[in-house]
Amino acid sequence: MNTYDKGLMWFRRDLRTEDNAALYHALKSCRQVWCVFVFDTDILDGLLERGLRADRRVEFIHRSLAELDQRLRAMGLAERIQDVGLIVRHGRARDIIADLAQVLAVQAVFANHDDEPAAHARDAHVLGALAHQGIMFHGYKDHVIFERREVLTQAGHPFGVFTPYKNAWLKTLDPAFHLKPYPVDRYAASLAPLKAPWNVPLPSLQALGFETTNLSQLKIPTGAQGALQLFEDFGERIDRYHETRDFPAVKGPSYLSVHLRFGTISVRQVASVAYAMHVQGMQGASTWLSELIWRDFYHQILANYPHVVDQAFKPEYDQIKFEHGKHAKTLFAAWCEGRTGYPLVDAAMAQINQTGYMHNRLRMVVASFLVKDLGIDWRWGEQYFADHLIDFDVAANNGGWQWASSSGCDAQPYFRIFNPVTQSERFDPSGKFIRRYLPQLAKMPDVAIHAPWKARALDMAEGGLTLGKDYPAPIVDHAEARERTLLRYAVVKKPASQTATRKAAT
Repeated sequence: MNTYDKGLMWFRRDLRTEDNAALYHALKSCRQVWCVFVFDTDILDGLLERGLRADRRVEFIHRSLAELDQRLRAMGLAERIQDVGLIVRHGRARDIIADLAQVLAVQAVFANHDDEPAAHARDAHVLGALAHQGIMFHGYKDHVIFERREVLTQAGHPFGVFTPYKNAWLKTLDPAFHLKPYPVDRYAASLAPLKAPWNVPLPSLQALGFETTNLSQLKIPTGAQGALQLFEDFGERIDRYHETRDFPAVKGPSYLSVHLRFGTISVRQVASVAYAMHVQGMQGASTWLSELIWRDFYHQILANYPHVVDQAFKPEYDQIKFEHGKHAKTLFAAWCEGRTGYPLVDAAMAQINQTGYMHNRLRMVVASFLVKDLGIDWRWGEQYFADHLIDFDVAANNGGWQWASSSGCDAQPYFRIFNPVTQSERFDPSGKFIRRYLPQLAKMPDVAIHAPWKARALDMAEGGLTLGKDYPAPIVDHAEARERTLLRYAVVKKPASQTATRKAAT
């Protein structure tokens, strides 16, 4: 027997029908369920104000919604229900959801959790508005395997160090329970037909105020079918992941980050496969499973320590004085535009600017370079990634930048500073990745491509390269920058007797 007569399923970062927790509970609990997605102007207006009209994420969502709508219609047809589909609205989600719930006369709204601070504020507003109308709001875990305070230390505190968290994560996991998929199709008969004025086409990107990007040229698969295509491809090479993942010129990553971000694939589905291979002793799968656990780790950090959004996880690191003023802005612009004079850094920035994606190893390299070579506040880089990465996720992005700046949980020591030249020589030894994104260096010999300013005159001539004209000279000397960074970070060095900072429990 259904708990409710009518319900509303609110899609957010879960753009699929397969193995969707909230959709499953909505269909199982209600006699009729409408489905809605809101292009939230509280988010989109911020992009437009920053000049991001051609935003790949908005186009990715738009394409994925078209597929989601078709999938819902197919589910309806299978149950002989005509005109099933997705209601799509454009406006403030905090207002639209409550208004729509009232107009449709539903008794409950269903959604999956989102632990970003802005999302918490939005959901609190919606919850209050719905409660005022006597409408229930049900939230479910769907975006991660373990969330919030599900995995705690023996003392009952959230973890702040990854390795003990990972061990506890694996010990807590019951694959038959935590990785079990939700059988959504079993309850598809509860989908409600769309009547006028709800049964209208998906609004165009232009109607939303955005433009088409180069997503098609990049051949980035979208939607649940695109995610499945990528996952099947990755499955054929996952056993080599531990060997290939750090080399940007090699097809090593899964490339599923954007799909996990927007929920076009179930994290339970991918973790189930990775865990099964891990149990079988496949090292590549074990390494990738660790990456999925890192993802959970950063999400539980955000949920339990929301101050990390704009402050250092370790409070003492907020005492660091970073470069500021005109000179800092000049250095930052060179970093953003790939004009630092360090080829691996510049190629990585060209990759994010041209594609909206950056290889994970390179994210660490460019972050370390910005903070510890140029002395720029990590928050500047975090915002740049937030504006340009198609797979941008607050938890992972913040965690990564705080790791690189040594201010975060389980971060690299402040005195560990990536050398951009040795990183280049180690992870792009033949310069294949550099040549792909910096064609002006294409003819340089392998031995000289990592540090052109050190190249012999003959190599420069054969490569057709004039430093300062065809490619910039380094904007900073790494060795000198390292010494400045050690001095800058000295503020966090305190005698043990004076250390009174919060330490994350392990």
